[in-house]
Amino acid sequence: MKTSADPIRDYLSAVEREASALPADRRQELLADLAEHIEVTRAERPETTTGEILAELGDPRTIAATALAESGHAAAGAPARGGADVPAPRGKVHPLVPLLMLTVPFLLAMLLPDIPAVQFCSTVFRVVGAVLLCTSVHWTTVQKTTGVLLAAVLPTVAISVWIASSAVPEGSTPALVANLTMLALLVGTAAWLWRTRRA
Repeated sequence: MKTSADPIRDYLSAVEREASALPADRRQELLADLAEHIEVTRAERPETTTGEILAELGDPRTIAATALAESGHAAAGAPARGGADVPAPRGKVHPLVPLLMLTVPFLLAMLLPDIPAVQFCSTVFRVVGAVLLCTSVHWTTVQKTTGVLLAAVLPTVAISVWIASSAVPEGSTPALVANLTMLALLVGTAAWLWRTRRA
């Protein structure tokens, strides 16, 4: 009789096969990351089936291809640059960086609304934060999409509508409540992303 761990074992075996061109230590790191993500997801969302979790992770070939590309391998079995079988530097950005870039600039813009340079820099930093989030290896595609929608798109649309309507003067109680609500959304989204990140 098959145990519930069989689909996970089969999935990880498929990733291991597809990523056979990776150096052994990097391949084991990849498998450990995937196994940890599966276990964390099962613990946090017990109602989600194993099949759904594996579907969220994606096709083993895609995961292996991404890992191979990050390690400097053009394709399975291809050596890294210079013919050596040594992975290229991965250039990972710490997962805290995009989260801070999406939240702290909004706080500064909220505290210093009359300084155009702060408003401009806030926008630039938040765009860069969204790009870093989208290109990060620490979250799944669904998590990245949700994070960008909640921490970048929704606040930008809300702020644009607020400015265009000019219904409430800046500094009034409704404006303060709106800003604090938006800040709570950003902090909550960042906290959720931090909690669900992959090692």
